[in-house]
Amino acid sequence: MTVYPFVLHLGPLELTGYGLMMMVAFLMAGWAIQLDLRRRALDEEFAADIVIAGVIGGLLGAKLWYVFLTGEWDALLRRGGFVWYGGFLGATAAILLNGWRRKVPVRFTVEICAAPLALGYALGRVGCFLVNDDYGIPSTLPWAMKFPRGLPETTVANLTAMGVEFPPGTDLTQVVAVHPTQIYETIAMFLAFWWMWRRRDHAHATGWLFGCYLVFAGLERFLVEFLRAKDDRFIGAFTVAQATSVLLALAGVLLLYLWRNRETISLQPATLASKPVAAPAPSGPTPKR
Repeated sequence: MTVYPFVLHLGPLELTGYGLMMMVAFLMAGWAIQLDLRRRALDEEFAADIVIAGVIGGLLGAKLWYVFLTGEWDALLRRGGFVWYGGFLGATAAILLNGWRRKVPVRFTVEICAAPLALGYALGRVGCFLVNDDYGIPSTLPWAMKFPRGLPETTVANLTAMGVEFPPGTDLTQVVAVHPTQIYETIAMFLAFWWMWRRRDHAHATGWLFGCYLVFAGLERFLVEFLRAKDDRFIGAFTVAQATSVLLALAGVLLLYLWRNRETISLQPATLASKPVAAPAPSGPTPKR
């Protein structure tokens, strides 16, 4: 199967599949948070605050992490060049800072963000697929895909530069079918979202779901990295992303242990209180007394 990038031209504007799906990811994650807040009879506007903070902190963190890893300072002004873990850390810091501003306990904030985080990540990986980025190593499976206009193209030359070995004499310009690891991650995190969303009324301490998310996200990324076409392997087959994944998963296991028993967080009376709906103004003439 051969796949080409999705690009939508709106006059002078060019909208890529990545940009479109990032917008969808943030909106859908925000919608999920809003539904959870509504179920708890809390202020639904907090969901919008989380999304805005996540967008700003996520984009800034993803860009700075990429520059830190590559040393390409000119990437600060380039359209591309983002790293998921940098975005995750930046968004987390911004969202927690916003929660502190609104006097919302950290554990409550991470609890309501856990499942929506998995949903947003799953949709974001669809964006990577639509721009033909973050693909895997060569494969002969029926669903393997060729990306002749990928970032970069899945040619023998580009894959060789990423550490993939080919028989001597292989045509360097040949386009090779690879694992669509973006789709693998989308499926895995959709399942994680479904599992966590059904357990919002768990019998553990507030914040327990965030520990679940860290374990799911770390384990998923650790495993898929073995199939990714990467040039940052520093200990045998292990990548920098896998080292980060291990740390996240261990942090998640620790939180699951610490927050295993029932313990709820009490919000201040004015914190996230649902705003009363104003009664509609009476219509028609006022009856005479």
